[in-house]
Amino acid sequence: MNIPQRTLMGPGPSDVPARILEALARPTIGHLDPVFLKIMDGIRGKLQQVFRTKNEMTLAMSGTGSAGMETVFANLVEPGDKVLVAINGVFGSRMADVADRYGAAVEKIETRWGTAFDQQSILDAIARTNPKIVAIVHAETSTGVRQDVDRIGAAVREKNALFILDCVTSLAGIPVDIDNWSVDAAYSGTQKCLSCPPGLSPVTLSDRAVARLLARKSKVKNWYLDLSLIKQYWGQERFYHHTAPINMLYALNEALDMILEEGLPVRFERHAAMHSLLRQGLEKLGCAYVSQEGHHLPMLNAVAVPPGREDATIRRRLLEDYSIEIGGGLGDFKGKAWRIGLMGYGASRKNVTLLLAALAAVL
Repeated sequence: MNIPQRTLMGPGPSDVPARILEALARPTIGHLDPVFLKIMDGIRGKLQQVFRTKNEMTLAMSGTGSAGMETVFANLVEPGDKVLVAINGVFGSRMADVADRYGAAVEKIETRWGTAFDQQSILDAIARTNPKIVAIVHAETSTGVRQDVDRIGAAVREKNALFILDCVTSLAGIPVDIDNWSVDAAYSGTQKCLSCPPGLSPVTLSDRAVARLLARKSKVKNWYLDLSLIKQYWGQERFYHHTAPINMLYALNEALDMILEEGLPVRFERHAAMHSLLRQGLEKLGCAYVSQEGHHLPMLNAVAVPPGREDATIRRRLLEDYSIEIGGGLGDFKGKAWRIGLMGYGASRKNVTLLLAALAAVL
């Protein structure tokens, strides 16, 4: 089957560079082969650098970013635990749903789509509800909003609770500082700013979170995602749990090498610069952002569909005439907004220029 060459500028997956695709094609070896185990150790160390953490429990789960979300809640939530979830988009709502499925007593705080929470409102909710877990989305993919979280971790620890952070879209695109923010569990996905195909979810747990996991009164409800078992495969024991996706881990290893070779500060600046370039061009076309000023995500630009224009028709023409993919809105923004990705390798002047020219022609 002939697969077209697309320019991926939606909410993910993002464009994958040839160097990472070539890594996928390397010879498949056994998941307990000493060479592969050495690659796993390397991945852990590189993920620690990108997450900015010293957490020993740092690994890549087999599955997409949603598997990372489920991993964290499956391992850390026991029936009856009070979980406070901050919701300002689809993925905050998904956190609440997943926590509920594992028996949590879910407390929600919500703010209008397209806006970020004032951190004080979250701190007030923590003081009021006394949760065992606080869960927040760092980069809300459905609304293009960046959430400040640097004050949350200390308040969570005062309550002897755990702080969960969704970094699916933010990791390697904007600063993520797990240890300095006192985050206890975080997860991401390979298909966003890591510029890797979908299929793995980087996850990191603090020692506090691991202690909570090992002190559970009941077994983790999901065997496949049970970190008390998986840690023995990623750890020194090397006990078999499941057959790892060997070639996907080759790709992730290569992607992490590329990130660290570029350097995180340089990478963040590149994303910010391409976001500014895109925004200037979109404003000239009459396109306004739906995300809150001062909280725009550089890698996920949520833009209002211009008045009198039909969302799906324009996106279809971009795909059919120019082979460019952008995303439509979700939830409250369905049919009203576009989600334009500038993620990882795709955060380039070439992509910005191409999209602006194509969008101008279509409009």
